[in-house]
Amino acid sequence: MSYPPNNMPVPGGPSGMPVPGGPGGMPPPPGGAPGGVPGQPGRDDAYFTESRKGEVNELRQLLRTFGTERDKQKKRDIMKKVIAYMTLGIDVSRLFTEMMLAIETRDLVIKKMVYLFLCNYADTHPDLAQMCTNTLVKDCGNEDPMVRGLALRSLCSLRLPQMIEYTSEPLRRSLQDGHAYVRKTGVMGILKMYHLNKEEFDKAAFNDILYEMLRDPDPSVVTNCIFVLNEIQAEVGGMALNRAVMLHLLNRIHEFSEFGILAVLDLIPRYIPANDEEGFQIMNLLDPVLKTANAGAVVATIRAFLSIATAIGKRPGDDRDADSPSVDDLSKQVVERIKAPLVTLIASGSSELSYVLLKYADQLIDLCPGIFDDEYRQFYVKYSDPTHIKHSKIRILAKLANPNTAPDIVAELGELVTDADETLGRIAVRSMANIALNDSGGEGAVESISRRLVDMLDLQGISHVTSEAATALAALVRRNESIKPVISAPLPRALKYINEPAGKASIIFLLGECGADITEAPYALEKVIDSYDNIADAGVKTALLAATVNLFFTRPPEVQHMLGRLLKKATEDISSQDLHDRALFYYRLLRSSPDPTVAKSIISKSMAVTASQFAEEDDSELRAALMDEFNTLCTVYRCKPENFIDEENIVPFVKLPTEHPLAAAAPVVDQGVNTITDQMNGVALTDGYATAAAPQPAPSAEVDLLGFGFDDPAPAPAPPATNSLQSLSLKSNLSLSGEDYQSKWGSIPDSEAIVISGLPMASAPPSTDVVEGALSAFSVFTMASGELPTEFKFFLYAQEEDSFGGCYFLIQAVALKQPSSLNLTIKPVGGDPNKQKEKVDQLVELIKSALGLC
Repeated sequence: MSYPPNNMPVPGGPSGMPVPGGPGGMPPPPGGAPGGVPGQPGRDDAYFTESRKGEVNELRQLLRTFGTERDKQKKRDIMKKVIAYMTLGIDVSRLFTEMMLAIETRDLVIKKMVYLFLCNYADTHPDLAQMCTNTLVKDCGNEDPMVRGLALRSLCSLRLPQMIEYTSEPLRRSLQDGHAYVRKTGVMGILKMYHLNKEEFDKAAFNDILYEMLRDPDPSVVTNCIFVLNEIQAEVGGMALNRAVMLHLLNRIHEFSEFGILAVLDLIPRYIPANDEEGFQIMNLLDPVLKTANAGAVVATIRAFLSIATAIGKRPGDDRDADSPSVDDLSKQVVERIKAPLVTLIASGSSELSYVLLKYADQLIDLCPGIFDDEYRQFYVKYSDPTHIKHSKIRILAKLANPNTAPDIVAELGELVTDADETLGRIAVRSMANIALNDSGGEGAVESISRRLVDMLDLQGISHVTSEAATALAALVRRNESIKPVISAPLPRALKYINEPAGKASIIFLLGECGADITEAPYALEKVIDSYDNIADAGVKTALLAATVNLFFTRPPEVQHMLGRLLKKATEDISSQDLHDRALFYYRLLRSSPDPTVAKSIISKSMAVTASQFAEEDDSELRAALMDEFNTLCTVYRCKPENFIDEENIVPFVKLPTEHPLAAAAPVVDQGVNTITDQMNGVALTDGYATAAAPQPAPSAEVDLLGFGFDDPAPAPAPPATNSLQSLSLKSNLSLSGEDYQSKWGSIPDSEAIVISGLPMASAPPSTDVVEGALSAFSVFTMASGELPTEFKFFLYAQEEDSFGGCYFLIQAVALKQPSSLNLTIKPVGGDPNKQKEKVDQLVELIKSALGLC
């Protein structure tokens, strides 16, 4: 039986019912009877002879009538059926020829499905895939940008080595396309070409082109460039960075989508700010991102803030001013700033998102203890919280305890101890014990928590709680011996009903430590010694040996004989090498020491704890490594990347620039960025505008500060002898450095700039040189210029003669190609404020005259 069944409804029929006639509801062939019965007059017997049952043959019949079908929806249904079978795993590659014939259509939906079919069978049928090359290359030049983009994406998705020669030229054209969709598709096609043939990729110099496209006017194209450059240069840590590139992206960050913002934010931890001031400026630029509802953007901003704080903060031994903030001070300020948005996201997100954010909050609490303490109620467990959220919150609560919050937190943990979730109860007991161990609850907190733990020893029906309480009390006694009188009374009783090995070993240890205060301690231990052969756990045996030896120095007459029996059994025990060696050590030490106090000092000293924490709790090295991997899976897994990522797939973390970016335009690894650095000299304008040049001896039309490149400049026309329109007296010899331009531009708010839009132009200028030459003849000079796919952009400047006020005019000019028009943004600096508007009008008339717009 074929699939689908032979009586399956044909697409196009009403209510799924079969339609009489030809395949797909088409009318029967001319002269044929409805229903297509063989032998009728006018029938072609060969047509029915070739016809066989089966889904592929049925589809072939439908596709043969595709060209004559006029109903768009029926055509789409036929294509959907082909794609559906392909998705189910049915081999429909035999339909390749028929599908190729269907590619000539104006319907984007059908064209997209045909492209999907071609790409799917390109790997398994490379010979068939080559048949469609000419069609795809032709579609790359289609007048519809959507068709151009789809064709280019499909052409690059074939991923056949022999397709490289056909792919390179359409890719190069797409990067200069006037539509952003085609350009960003071309950028992703470059990545596919890189993985297919790296040698051809290098020959085509696409790497440099990608860096040039970081200044593309469309932010989605820039986003794709960032991702492609990072993947291409993963072996050296990602795309190369310098001050010009970084500030250019940051100044445009408000234009990006959330996806693009994340791409830019991921670059910041790798960037070294030029100085403290620049670091604070970057943080101010990113501060609005913390107000977004996107958790990924907020966490990426947190990482960016922490990396900047680490880069610009003062370290021990730095010869900076005493008032300069240290790394710790800046980190605390950062955590204080991000506390509110992070807590809000934890409370409002999904359970999966909340869990990840709780992991980040836990890491930040370890970095800066005390900052989150006043938000402890936000970490209380809710009844509706999933189990993993509850566990994370309880662990965090213990870290938020201080003398003011500890009573409420301990009371909250006490309510969770008897929860039906066994793991939850264990974590609650451990968190309560951690507050006492760290002595973070203030005066009296240790004793109060110890009494709570002692009460838990009597919860006989909840074995896991009593076991955890015993373990916690053992750790507390090692840290703080003053609580021995508080916990000693119930220990013999607890030894009878605690069955878990860890809890039993802890009670035995406590009996040895508190034996001086417990009358029945030797007799309780003696019962355990008598049942030594029934003890399976080596930890219980080791604890019994240590407790008995310790109790021997306190009450020797009562313990001497049973210690001898225990040493004999332990030295003969082969189940644990550690137990055997320890028993042999105690035996020889006691036998060879004429003075028991010597042996007591050695053994007692081995039991004492003088450090602030136990050795197994010291994870400072791991926490430092995790901070370097903040906003990665390392925080969630709480381990280093090499523990779950293959070494060859780990991207090295490289911070750039390698030299101080303000001292000189420091060379970096990638030549594409070196070009930008050399031309911009590491100086950027604010508010997303182009970058200015270093001090120049004289203005020149040959300066290509934006790095777009141009042909040989056309000679500037000679200035006219007289000009009635030029009522301004401008300096003919003027030199303005990039830093001065940046400073003057930033001194005037954008709200005070004078904007003139829509000045009509007869046609777009052929090149930037023509405009620069015409303006320079009127003493309006160019700081930077460049050609983009849809416009020419110029950054101009001029100055009045000093005798007329010396007013500076800073101008941003944008010449649109279609429709041809000129937009001006002018900021006058200095001079008489009352005459600035009049002088700007005169300047506009001068520019119009120079460019022939009057």
